[in-house]
Amino acid sequence: MDLIKALNEKQLQAEKPQVNVGDTVKVHVKVKEGSRERIQVFEGTVIAKKHGGIEETITVRRLSYGVGVEKVFPVHSPSIEKIETVRSGFVRRAKLYYLRDRVGKAAKVREKL
Repeated sequence: MDLIKALNEKQLQAEKPQVNVGDTVKVHVKVKEGSRERIQVFEGTVIAKKHGGIEETITVRRLSYGVGVEKVFPVHSPSIEKIETVRSGFVRRAKLYYLRDRVGKAAKVREKL
């Protein structure tokens, strides 16, 4: 058990980004294409946070050409370069799965002042 804890502590990132449900974030992900490596940015609204510790994940949703796209990102993954918050949202739910059924202005999240 101590071996597992030691491995988890080693993989945890020193400074975890402060991301809450409802925030609009930009996730910078390292993408390998053959021998080259580049950084791809995925911007969207955080609709869920799950677990904690080393297996913590966030689900980010965006609309791409009229189609909803969701990606699940492990927060402590070495392939994630950084997560920056564009704007903070004011929500009263832990999971925003209801945004999947909404389109246009109905899918907006109110900004925290």
